[in-house]
Amino acid sequence: MRRLEAIQAVYPKLERSIVVTIMGAVAAELQSLGHRPNFFYLQHAMGLASSLGLGLALCRPELQVVVLDGDGSILMNLGGLTTLARYRPKNLLHVVFDNESLLSVGGFPTATATGSDLAGIAAAAGVPRSTTVRALAEFTDAFDAALAAHDLTTIVAKVEATGPAGFVTDLGLLENRFQFQRHLRELQRKE
Repeated sequence: MRRLEAIQAVYPKLERSIVVTIMGAVAAELQSLGHRPNFFYLQHAMGLASSLGLGLALCRPELQVVVLDGDGSILMNLGGLTTLARYRPKNLLHVVFDNESLLSVGGFPTATATGSDLAGIAAAAGVPRSTTVRALAEFTDAFDAALAAHDLTTIVAKVEATGPAGFVTDLGLLENRFQFQRHLRELQRKE
């Protein structure tokens, strides 16, 4: 399964969620499908997408939060999984695209290339729902089930170690911060 295909398959459902992505390939591929004001591209903070997603989920429990993460990123912040489990926000879906490499910085192998099981680590940390998927249909089924479950879920999606031709995005990072904040305020006003 290719990560871009997986993101594309769930892209229509992301319109109704608050979305936080890690840097690099995930952000570039999401943006290539079309930027939305509810997307926040967490650049220059590798390992912290799940932490930011947790904060948003706790502060805004009425909103569905989807974190699009990567294996290299979550491996930099494994303690974040225990914190997710401790607070267990029912509105947080944590997707980890596992290509077994640090693709955005040269393709060096990560610990998952030698057997580390991120879904198993999430489950052992106390995340109530965790699974590993390897095919597109499995991914979309797991994604839909997670949204319907209304409980903290980690989906580890095994994907090919391929990415976009480049990692340059056409959205200014500073403007993304302001746009995302404005979007959250507008949602609050509508309630």
